Amino acid sequence: MSRKHVSKYFQKYYLFFASAMTIAFLYACSTTKKVPDGEFLLTKNNYRFEDGKIFEDQIPNYVSQKPNKKNLFLFPIGLWMYNATDPKYDSILNEYMTYPSEMRNQKLRDSLFIKYNHPEYVGKSLFYERFMHSIGQPPVILDQGKTETSANSIRKFFVFKGYWDTDVKFSHDLDSASKKAEVDYLITHKDPTYISEYYYNIPDQAIKSIYEEQLSKSLVKGKQILDQTTLENEVKRINEMVKDRGYYKFNNSSEEIFFTADTLQSRKQVPLIMDIHSDSLDTPYRITTIGDIKVHYVEKLSDTLETVKDSLLGINFYKLDDQYKTISLWRPIILETGEVYNQRNLDLTKRNIASMNNFNILKYNETLRKGNDSILDVSYYLSPLAKYDFKVATDINYSQILNFGVSPSVDLTTRNIFGGAENLTTSVSGIFGSVVNTKDETKRSLAYEISAQASLNFPRLLLPFKSWKVIPKRYSPTSSIVLGASVQDNIGLGRIGFNAGLNYFANVNDIVSHRLTLFNSQLSLTRNKDRYYDFFPNDRLAVDNVHQIYFQSHPEIQTQLNNGEITFDQVSQTINNDLDFQNSLNPDQQNQYSTFIQTLINKDRQTQDVLISSVIYNFIYNEIGKKDRPNPFYLNAKFESAGNIFSIFNSREEVTGLVSGSSKKIFDIPYSQFVKFDFDVRKYFSFFNDKHTLALRQFIGIGIPYGNSSTMPFVRSYFNGGSNDIRAWRVFGGLGPADSQLDEKVRAYIMDNVKLTTNIEYRMPFTKMFEGAAFIDAGNIWSLKDNGFGDEFKFNKFLSQMGVGTGIGLRINVAYITLRLDAAYKVYDPNKPIGDRWVIQKWQPLKPVLNFAFGYPF
Repeated sequence: MSRKHVSKYFQKYYLFFASAMTIAFLYACSTTKKVPDGEFLLTKNNYRFEDGKIFEDQIPNYVSQKPNKKNLFLFPIGLWMYNATDPKYDSILNEYMTYPSEMRNQKLRDSLFIKYNHPEYVGKSLFYERFMHSIGQPPVILDQGKTETSANSIRKFFVFKGYWDTDVKFSHDLDSASKKAEVDYLITHKDPTYISEYYYNIPDQAIKSIYEEQLSKSLVKGKQILDQTTLENEVKRINEMVKDRGYYKFNNSSEEIFFTADTLQSRKQVPLIMDIHSDSLDTPYRITTIGDIKVHYVEKLSDTLETVKDSLLGINFYKLDDQYKTISLWRPIILETGEVYNQRNLDLTKRNIASMNNFNILKYNETLRKGNDSILDVSYYLSPLAKYDFKVATDINYSQILNFGVSPSVDLTTRNIFGGAENLTTSVSGIFGSVVNTKDETKRSLAYEISAQASLNFPRLLLPFKSWKVIPKRYSPTSSIVLGASVQDNIGLGRIGFNAGLNYFANVNDIVSHRLTLFNSQLSLTRNKDRYYDFFPNDRLAVDNVHQIYFQSHPEIQTQLNNGEITFDQVSQTINNDLDFQNSLNPDQQNQYSTFIQTLINKDRQTQDVLISSVIYNFIYNEIGKKDRPNPFYLNAKFESAGNIFSIFNSREEVTGLVSGSSKKIFDIPYSQFVKFDFDVRKYFSFFNDKHTLALRQFIGIGIPYGNSSTMPFVRSYFNGGSNDIRAWRVFGGLGPADSQLDEKVRAYIMDNVKLTTNIEYRMPFTKMFEGAAFIDAGNIWSLKDNGFGDEFKFNKFLSQMGVGTGIGLRINVAYITLRLDAAYKVYDPNKPIGDRWVIQKWQPLKPVLNFAFGYPF
């Protein structure tokens, strides 16, 4: 590398080198700034095993002293911040921070200045010092007494896990010159204790029968290590299993299930017995049934004496007023008098009340009846929420189209509109950002969407009959009527949209849910249609090329265009209808003609007005976040059928586009007719104590236009690329359709009606704050028919037409937000000429496709 190149290279990356040198300097000199003489900064805990590593990830949890937390690429930033302030303020600030936040003021600071004999500080704010102390972390000073305590805690942990003869020793590695220390823990766990045989003693035959029904699912088995964690989990499993059968009082004392290990013969192979006894007399357990169900509707608990009693279908209501109809208070209650106790119904009732967004639960009682402890009386005390709830919010979002954007919103919720706990939510929101200027890709233009939405939510199904007789209340059915309007301007062709729909929701349980949308209507009107080629100059160039070829043999058409007798689009239609001209083209001109046709398809799609009236059914199966599903599965299946109602009322066809042919219209707008299927399937596998995750995703989408539509409307079409898709390509970044060889500048904006996407991602933690990921993405879009440039989906070809990308990523967990940065590289580009599609050799490591986003991609 020449001196000139070295100079340019250093100038290009000087910020990186300067930052790295600064961090190295800080790390070297600042960590022990506030460590007192004779003391040591704890820098590391080392764990060494005499007879094999086990529980390596769990041991640090039992150590009382840990080094200062490291973040931001494994540096102790918190310690640096704490050390950045003058040490003379430390004692004052340490005591200051112990006071409640409402007491921390200048008066308190001044009193502490006097207390610590620093009257000269009176009046000082110490804002910088207070800020650095609050977000910083003081140095962890080695306490050798805590090391001994930690060693004992580690030993107890191993004994708890079945290693009864564990021995833990420790030593300190002290460096007086640097005032740093490390602690070494030497662990000898020896052989564990095994369960030689497992027995159970359950005198109550009903409980014994329940246990034996699920005996194969028992967590405790012979020949396994005697791990007390397993025993505790088994007790929890038995509790849930028996209480699900209606035994409310079972093991309420937490002392009715116990295990006994017989160590008389051996400490390494011990028989284990589980006993279940209700009391010393083995009194049989009794099934509990639901007794009185009372719902108190009050402003405050003291209002209960002023309420008026009402009842409906076995539930008693005590109402302060008639603001809410009795049936609206009855609907969320899943319980029924006389039914067998089931904790899930109690939990679901409370969840239903909360989800209504109309009440606070002031108090909740479940009491066994005096004189008959097998009957459970339940009482709810509800107070109404405020009639109006007004919210103003601003969010920051990011997408590859809009880049960073601002999303302000204003929401007003009006509760109990008709006395049945119906809520009306009206909102006005906007998204403001910038998009790449289609005329000059080096510039960005303002883009925005402003929308108004009204949603009327009902805590029931809107049906002309008593829906709970068909769909049980335990499914928590709800309905909503939605009306909305929006104005959008992003790539130049602005749109005005209107939407409406009637939605039904039902949750079978916390995993399975259904959604049905009737009369899902969407109207999208395109603005600036006549300026299409102003915003898509590459399309104009492709059309001009074919026009010039046509004018050579048809100069009269050019004359008519120049004289204004025909329009630019009419010339394109003439060419599209001229079969003799198309057959006369040479191979190179045929390629230009294919590009020309695609630009016309793009123009039809981008400028079309869209009217959709459809029925949508959505089924969701979601195990994510469920503790009893360690390797969760997720399925989101959606079916949509559109246009069938409109087809009944209209039979006259009109021309609607340059190449899209003729179609029927409603209110002079062509309506869409299609069916659409979307399947999003995900599976997650956990490794290494659930800290590493392998995430798999398969998306399959198929749209089938028919009847009044020759193509799918653009709002229901598929495209490639982006931070949640195939990350090596940007949105509209030139992947697809299929392995088409059209000009990328035209092909980039093509959308189609078949999509396959496969994602594989391996996620691993670096620290609590940082995670890494490695991923592979593959997929493409196709058409169900050949549009003249090889985009038809074929089973014998689609695998070779899938674009493949790979890369690595970083996830930063800040509070409840996950920031994601993925660097992706193309591996296989199906739209390159044959022989050039494997593009690994063309990688530029410092020039990946960067994807910044919030949250995980799937």
